[in-house]
Amino acid sequence: MKMQNKPSSLLIFNAEALVTMIKEQPVINNGYVLIQNGMVREIGKATGKSPQEIIAGDKRCTVIRADGKVVVPGLINTHHHLYQTLTRAYPPVMNSALFHWLKNLYPIWARLDEEAIRLSSLVGMAELMLSGCTTTTDHHYVFPQGISRELIDIQVEAAHELGMRFHPCRGSMNLSEKDGGLPPDLVVQTEDEILKDSERLIAKYHDPSPGAMTQIALAPCSPFSVTTELMKNTAALALEKGVRLHTHLAETIDEENFCLKKFGSRPVDYLEQVGWLNNSAWLAHGIHFSSEEIMRLGTAGVGVAHCPGSNMRLGSGIAKVTELQAAGSPIGLAVDGSASNDASNMLAEVRQALLLARLARGADSMTVLDAFHIATVGSAACLGRSDLGTLEHGKAADVAIFALDDIGYSGAGDPVGALLLCQPTRVDTLIINGKIVVEQGRLKTLNLEPILEAHRKKAKTMQA
Repeated sequence: MKMQNKPSSLLIFNAEALVTMIKEQPVINNGYVLIQNGMVREIGKATGKSPQEIIAGDKRCTVIRADGKVVVPGLINTHHHLYQTLTRAYPPVMNSALFHWLKNLYPIWARLDEEAIRLSSLVGMAELMLSGCTTTTDHHYVFPQGISRELIDIQVEAAHELGMRFHPCRGSMNLSEKDGGLPPDLVVQTEDEILKDSERLIAKYHDPSPGAMTQIALAPCSPFSVTTELMKNTAALALEKGVRLHTHLAETIDEENFCLKKFGSRPVDYLEQVGWLNNSAWLAHGIHFSSEEIMRLGTAGVGVAHCPGSNMRLGSGIAKVTELQAAGSPIGLAVDGSASNDASNMLAEVRQALLLARLARGADSMTVLDAFHIATVGSAACLGRSDLGTLEHGKAADVAIFALDDIGYSGAGDPVGALLLCQPTRVDTLIINGKIVVEQGRLKTLNLEPILEAHRKKAKTMQA
């Protein structure tokens, strides 16, 4: 299923700062971006030029004035659990670490149904879009018994409705409490069910072509919720079908102790034993790695989705982002689940990544552009998307435009620095696949108010 829906052309003209994320020229002052057929056709400096000169008489071209605004590549979210928007700030776990947090939330998530998945997907994706995010993953692994198992399909439909680029990760859990795992029996599936549905989703939705709006990844949840056999067989299926692999790994010391007790090995050793230590895999969190393990991951090209907000919220630790990058691992950015962050704001998450790096390693350890690199180029690399992450000729036209006229930016000297060092604000204009989906801070593709009303009502019902 492909979503093209491309306008004829767009010209973003005279941006105060155009952040291209191209090594040779990462920022162009007074820049422009010309978009045609959903792709970037041309970038450059607008000084001394008129819009008409750039569009060369194309009467179908829409001109977007970007005076006083910052234009960046669409932000890319590499790890999420959209259903968790229904359990934000859940009182019993507001001060809990991961394992206690999960054990208390599994019974609540067992109440998920088709309506809950639709509402949470629409709300979570809309929230991401309004923060400048154009591409998101979702790691959905909770399939309660007694309801339709085609929950990923509902998420894909939600992404199409919103016009968002989407990488659903077909999650899974098959190691329940009775077998020594963490989740209850109510939310696990059999290996046959999981692999069969994985094949179905790849056949129905996975589009490997440049500019694809939907790509599928396979994502067993974690070492403490899936069997070794499922990890191995999922890796084999991913290799056969040419799709990527994703899982949680090395998030907490509790997980490390679980792996040592159950498998007799540390998480990275376990990853290698099940055939995942390769460049088709990216991991969520990746906090508790030794120096030797970081070198092994980098040599293999395994990516890591950095989740600074969630890691701080749950007290899990600080990922060694700089060391992983130096070793060769692609590092992307992620908001993680909306019950462990508890937000889906990508611009705020870029700021968190910047501030956490400086807290851990000093004020000069990460620049503003370094942080944006993680959320664009690095995230695209984690997803295997060479067509995303920068604004240059031939790349997909995913663009976020931020205005600098809000009170929180008043007095800022550097426009790009202001986006992260000052208070994050809502995106002004968002373009995905060459189509304007947010304009003047409002979604054009969805009437959000009735969805939010239904979402709040559903959350109260689930948490009652």
